[in-house]
Amino acid sequence: MTISMDRPDVLDAGILEAEVLAVAAPGPQTTSRPRIVGVGTATSATSFSQQEVLEAFDITDPKIRSVFANSAIERRHLTLPPLNSEGIRAPEPQGDLLDKHKALAIEMGAEALLACLKRAGAELSDLRHLCCVTSTGFLTPGLSALLIRELGIDRHCSRSDIVGMGCNAGLNALGVVSGWATAHPGELAVVLCTEACSAAYAMDSTMRTAVVNSLFGDGAGAIALVAGQGDEAAAAPEGPSILKFASCIVPEAIDAMRYDWDRAQDRFSFFLDPQIPYVVGAHAEIVVDRLLQGTGLRRSDIGHWLVHSGGKKVIDAVTVNLGLTRHDLRHTVGVLRDYGNVSSGSFLFSYERLLDERVTRPGEYGVLMTMGPGSTLETALVQW
Repeated sequence: MTISMDRPDVLDAGILEAEVLAVAAPGPQTTSRPRIVGVGTATSATSFSQQEVLEAFDITDPKIRSVFANSAIERRHLTLPPLNSEGIRAPEPQGDLLDKHKALAIEMGAEALLACLKRAGAELSDLRHLCCVTSTGFLTPGLSALLIRELGIDRHCSRSDIVGMGCNAGLNALGVVSGWATAHPGELAVVLCTEACSAAYAMDSTMRTAVVNSLFGDGAGAIALVAGQGDEAAAAPEGPSILKFASCIVPEAIDAMRYDWDRAQDRFSFFLDPQIPYVVGAHAEIVVDRLLQGTGLRRSDIGHWLVHSGGKKVIDAVTVNLGLTRHDLRHTVGVLRDYGNVSSGSFLFSYERLLDERVTRPGEYGVLMTMGPGSTLETALVQW
């Protein structure tokens, strides 16, 4: 199969300066920008309401229960520890959690990858670069190698792994792989975010773990892209071109979101500072303005906003600081409600919902935004 696409319409003079083409490698002007041609998502097998999670771990503290109840999450996909002989879900040692991460990441990742390729009208044999993103476990060799073996992908497939960057990492990977696609016109690349959040839990009675345990769910998302050249034509008409990326890191908040060793629990565990929604909100305007700088676009020109489902307070902070509406972030809110925060793949769940609505029109712009440890905000500007 040959994957190709129409070149995006030439934008009005003055709209895009040279910096907009930052994703493009030096070369002939006939090479078009990378274009998104497919998306797919997957979850683990079992889902739980917030009430069911509280009951599963016999959590009775009113303060902790209120964190779950006020999360704006209805259900999440989780793989909880099995009941022991006493009917209790005992904490899992770190080795078992790593095994869980490996099994779930491969299972969900394979399903999301195949769904993405199907939507792109492609086969596994068409895949030329696979980039795997995860923060819920560490593996050597990485997930890309394991999936190549699992699915029988061509052993010559180029690959990369981005590990430990957190919830923002999907857009970090998309930036890197956009460059690869531009340097290899006509060749299919996929970014696969697969997060087994059930393998990163520490269950105790502290508020630190309650904030995390009320939020995250298992999920994987994959996004396919390809850059055409010259008259190579017409792949999926629904996919936008990737125009530009912009980042913002807040070094003074570097410890506000972290996944590190918890000596009391004898395992890794997440930490989220209660102030992080306000840190993110305060910097959202800065990074979006940088993204649009030199393009001639205003925020009001953006027709579609796909923001990471980081949590209710995070979404509210972004909404207020960017002057957005609930309709603008309907998919972000809906993904949080139905899946919780699935870390680096969350924005791909929102993107899939937008495509399924079939409301995008040629020429419209979209902004993708993710946030994570660092503290970091990542953005991308796309055009249909």
